[in-house]
Amino acid sequence: MKTRDKIVYAALDLFNLDGERNVTTNHIAAHIEISPGNLYYHFRNKQEIVREIFALYSQELIERFTPIQGQQESLALLKHYLDSIFNLMWKYRFFYANLPEILQRDPKLHDEYIEVQERLQGNLVNILRAFVELDLLAINEKELKSLVTTLHMMAVGWLSYQSAMSPKTKITEEVIQQGMLHMINVVKPLSTAKGREQLSLLEDGVKMMGTAESRSF
Repeated sequence: MKTRDKIVYAALDLFNLDGERNVTTNHIAAHIEISPGNLYYHFRNKQEIVREIFALYSQELIERFTPIQGQQESLALLKHYLDSIFNLMWKYRFFYANLPEILQRDPKLHDEYIEVQERLQGNLVNILRAFVELDLLAINEKELKSLVTTLHMMAVGWLSYQSAMSPKTKITEEVIQQGMLHMINVVKPLSTAKGREQLSLLEDGVKMMGTAESRSF
C-alpha cells in the first residue's frame, strides 16, 4: 500500500477510535511509523486528510445506493440496502457522529457534501419507487419523497443525536443497529402486507446481530 493510502486509512481508524477532533497529524504519523515531514509531503494538514476520507465515503455511498437494475428478489434488495446503511455508518462513524462541526469549519467540504447528498436523495427516490413496484410500499409520489427525507435525516443524524443525548455516549455497533430498527419502524406503517412481512424478517435479523464485540470511540 502506498504511503498516501496508509495515511488515509490510519487516520480513519484513529478518527473512529478517538474522535476526529482528538487526533493530530503527529498521532497519524506515529501510528504508521513515519515522520511528520513525510506525512506533510502528502497532505498539508489534517483537513486535507478528512477531505480524502470524505471522497472515499462519497464514492462508496453512491455505489451502494445506486438503484439495482434487473429482476431482484425483494427481500434480498431490502437486506442489501439495510446492510449498506449499517456498513457505512460503522466504517465512517466519526463523520456521522460529528458531522455539523466537520462541515462548518470547511466550506469547500460542505459544498461537496451537499452535492453528494442531493445526488443520493435522487437515487433513494428511485429505490423507493422500485419498492412500490415490487408491492412492498403503498405510498404516492408525495409520500415517497417525504419518506426519503425522513429516512435520510435519520441516517445522517442518528449518531449525532446519540452523542448529543449523553457526553459519555460510545458509538458501538449496537447503537447503529438501534438506528436501523427505528428506520424500519418508520417504514412499516407505509408498507403493504408483503412489505411488513419482509421488514419484520429484516427486523429480526438486525436484533440477532452479534453485539458481543463492542468497538467504540
